[in-house]
This record gives sequence, C-alpha cells and structure tokens, in this order.
Amino acid sequence: MRGAEFAELKAFVAVVDRTSFARAADHLGLSRSALSQVIRQLESRLGVRLLNRTTRSVSPTEAGRRLHERIAPMLRDMDQAVAEAVGANARAAGTLRINTLSMAAKKVIAPRLGRFAQAHPEVVLDIVIDDGLADIAGEGFDAGIRVGGRLQKDMVAVRLTPDIELLAVASPDYLARYGEPRTPDDLGNHACINWRFPGSGKVAGWEFIKRGKRAEYVGEGPLISNHQDIVVPAALQGLGILYAYNDDGIAEALRDGRLRRVLADWSPTVPGLYLYYSSRRYLRPALRALIDCLLDRDLGGDDHASPSQHPGVP
Repeated sequence: MRGAEFAELKAFVAVVDRTSFARAADHLGLSRSALSQVIRQLESRLGVRLLNRTTRSVSPTEAGRRLHERIAPMLRDMDQAVAEAVGANARAAGTLRINTLSMAAKKVIAPRLGRFAQAHPEVVLDIVIDDGLADIAGEGFDAGIRVGGRLQKDMVAVRLTPDIELLAVASPDYLARYGEPRTPDDLGNHACINWRFPGSGKVAGWEFIKRGKRAEYVGEGPLISNHQDIVVPAALQGLGILYAYNDDGIAEALRDGRLRRVLADWSPTVPGLYLYYSSRRYLRPALRALIDCLLDRDLGGDDHASPSQHPGVP
C-alpha cells in the first residue's frame, strides 16, 4: 500500500469515528477542505461512495460501514503497536483533550492547572466542560471525567475522589414558608428544582434510600436546567428544593446557613469522580502525567482508592 492510500484510509476512519469532518480535521491536523479532498480522492480511487454528507452530519454508506468495520481495528492496532514501541522513551507532549463535568473541572482540575503546566510545558490541555455523557472515543477525546455510576462500558477507570453525597437542600426562607419534608412522599407538597441531562434531555429522577427501602421521585416546580450555575442560585433564592451532588457551592451555602439540608436520612452517596479512557487506546505519556497530577502522585501522594467495577487501572 502506498503512503497516500494509507493516509486516505486513516482519514476515512477518523471521519467515521468522530462523525464530523471538523473534529476529524482537528485530530489529523488538516483543514476541513483538505480533509474533504482526501476523502473525495479515496472515493474516486475505489469507485464507490463511502460517506453520506449533509450540512449538519456525516455518516457512512453501507459500503463505507463495511470498509470501516474491516480496517478500523487494523489501524488502531497499528497505532497502538507504534505507541507501545516508543512509549518507554516518549515524553509528555501534544494536545490532550479531556471531557469533564463542571463539578470535576472546579474540584479536581482547576486547582492543579498551574502545577501541571509547569511540570509538562509541552502538553496543551484542551478541556471541554460537558455535564452530559459524551462518547469520548467517538468524539475524539483522550479521556473523560464522570461520576462512577455513569461510566461507559469497555473503559479503563481511575478513581479520583471518594464517594459523593447527594443532598436535598432548600433556603431557610423557603422552609419557613412551606415546611420541611420528612419523607420523599412529602415532596408532592413542595416545589422542586429539577435537573435535565444534557444530550438526552431527560429530567433526572431523585433517588432516595433508607434502611434498604428505595424511593424515586420526579417532582414539579418552577425551574428545570442543565447547569449548576442556574439551579444552585434558584435554591438560594427560595424557588424550591434542590437535589444535587454536594459540590463546593452547595457546601459553602450550607456552612454559612444560606441553605439547609432536608431528607438527610434518605439521601445516599454515589460513586465518586473517575477519569476514564478507552481500553482500546494506548495510555499516552501526557495522559499518564495528568492522572499522576490529579491524584497528587507527582507530590508523592497515594491514590484516593482503586476502582472495583472497572478493570485495567494504571
């Protein structure tokens, strides 16, 4: 196979994997017009259309799907073989794309940015804040950070934090006006501030547990949003009861009395924050360096914990 033919096939796989010419072009270091020309050359050489293109999406044709199924695993194996061959002597360098919850960005990543940049000046961190559940492999990310219970299958996972509490909270003013719920059944008499999952658009149910008894509730109220910067101020301003992860904003408001906790004996903990990446990808030196930094291993610290439900932790 000539070099140009190999480059065409690699470009085709990148487009299908990322379902986007723009993301594939960024990954390959090409302009979108140059990538489009490469794909046209491949289709012309093979005499078959491989991709269906619209202004908003790209997907493989049936011929393209069959070709992708055959060559994508081989190209990944070749990339991994090369990476493993040079990995022992490779330095942390290049762009590292991370998809993360806003809570994880504030709690885990932001406090360590300066230290990481000083230790690894050849690494560019490209951090995307996304409170949905991105397909990190398909969208070209090196890793994601999520709450452990929401990880995708076939992922290597590294625990970054202990388990996280779920808290039902409301302002003292709201509770003075409407009273305090004692059980989840009482929520029917209250206004609820709801969370909508980005991407799926589903409104999150509130899951409670007490001495083995489980209850789930989806309430009604004056506000639904997909971002902490909206739902937390809504609770502070007395719009209703909020059920959310115990992030820094909520913890601070509880300490200074601007919020009060309710249903504490019904509120469970959930698996903590995990960094995860595809088990099919070689662990790049830059990603290992970031993991070490987020776990404070670069300061001589220990792991917070070892994940039990996901194999292959480095």
